[in-house]
Amino acid sequence: MVRIAVIGAGRIGAVHAATVARHPDAELRLIHDPVGNAAEQLAAAHGARATHDLAEVYDADDVDAVIIGSPTPLHVEHLVGAVRAGKAVLCEKPVDLDLARVEECIAAIAGHEHRVMVGFNRRFDPSFAEIHARVQQGEIGPLEQLTIVSRDPAPPSPAYVAVSGGIFRDMTIHDLDTARFFLGDIVEVSAVGQRLDPAYAHLEDFDGAVTTLVAASGAVATIVNSRHCATGYDQRLEAFGPLGSLEALNQTAGSVRHSSATHAGAAGPYLGFFLDRYATAYRDELSHFVDAVRTGRAPSPTIEDGRAALVLADAATRSATTGERVLLPTTARSHP
Repeated sequence: MVRIAVIGAGRIGAVHAATVARHPDAELRLIHDPVGNAAEQLAAAHGARATHDLAEVYDADDVDAVIIGSPTPLHVEHLVGAVRAGKAVLCEKPVDLDLARVEECIAAIAGHEHRVMVGFNRRFDPSFAEIHARVQQGEIGPLEQLTIVSRDPAPPSPAYVAVSGGIFRDMTIHDLDTARFFLGDIVEVSAVGQRLDPAYAHLEDFDGAVTTLVAASGAVATIVNSRHCATGYDQRLEAFGPLGSLEALNQTAGSVRHSSATHAGAAGPYLGFFLDRYATAYRDELSHFVDAVRTGRAPSPTIEDGRAALVLADAATRSATTGERVLLPTTARSHP
């Protein structure tokens, strides 16, 4: 049984706490949050104890691992503190919005990087993971093109967007990691940003984007993002090669389709929230982390994967802002 503390009792902390509480090989011991009684409320819901004191998390003898779901600017502080306390760490993405801070973090935990996992949970989505495995097995031949569509049902608040680091570091970064997971080394990035929603016109960000990545192998990934989608949470992926293609389609709440004289194959809307779409991915991500803690094996995605995804996000931001193609040295390959 792996005993876990969660730092952060906000929305993502609550997701992780509930996932840990349901896991057969994990036990939720402690919740930390300094704001109000958020820690107490979340802890009470899952039979754990609460604290406002980070030192209690680091010093707890009954905690083997820490999940970091605190605000992004606090990730590095919490990650370094937990690792130095001898805990394994699962840190939400991104490690930080500033590449220099990520590199300082890696230097600060040198020799213990194998105890840190970064929460790119889409690698663990059953559909995406199946396609990745089948590509690795050579079912469609060498991967030539990867297409990722990721659109949110509705945009976040302008206040959130203002501190998010921009669409590429906040939203696209998941898709950038997915592209690296499939393609390996990325050597070229180009992106076009869109400012079409008048509610966000005053912000220095984009509400949509199309990003193209060229891999060292010659394979190309295209990532399509939008902050809004009338049909729900639009999450699709296609892998194409000389022997065929593999495609993950959108998920709906049910499988019933209605056909009549006026329409054919009508279905309900796509799942409307990321927690519904990726609930299984969060569970399987935790299972991978728990297994790594129990066996001492290095988990994946690694903190180096977190760094590499941020490098790509920075490059996409630069390309969308300046219109230039950004050439990169080869990055560390991701591992399945």
